[in-house]
Amino acid sequence: MSALLIYKTLHIFFMIAWFAGIFYLPRLFVYHALSEERSCNSMLKVMERRLLLFVTPFAVLTAVFGVLTIVEYGRDWFRYSMWLHYKLLLVIILYCYHGYCFKLLADFKHDRNTRSDRFYRVFNELPVIALLIIVALAVIKPSL
Repeated sequence: MSALLIYKTLHIFFMIAWFAGIFYLPRLFVYHALSEERSCNSMLKVMERRLLLFVTPFAVLTAVFGVLTIVEYGRDWFRYSMWLHYKLLLVIILYCYHGYCFKLLADFKHDRNTRSDRFYRVFNELPVIALLIIVALAVIKPSL
């Protein structure tokens, strides 16, 4: 088995684990924004913190094995695969999204949230849309 196949397998595995978390975390934010019960808010704070800390290593490992995959394919493949450049742009945006989740987590932790449950419902859909486009780019590999 080649290193490339191992890197791609691990990249996909860690990406799935990462996305499970970033699909669920904003849903917890929705519930938190709706809740007015102190005990419920305390429980949600713990769940949100643990989830984000749990999936962050998956985000890092997704990047590590993605970069190793690119390196294994080589410089020419990277240079001439324009679909990959668009994919990487979306991936960078997703890492910014992930980082912004830490800011939102801090807002909830310190009871400073000013956003509505509606905001978090829309926020929850952004990685879904990004993932659809990323998968389409990786599978179709359009010549852009």
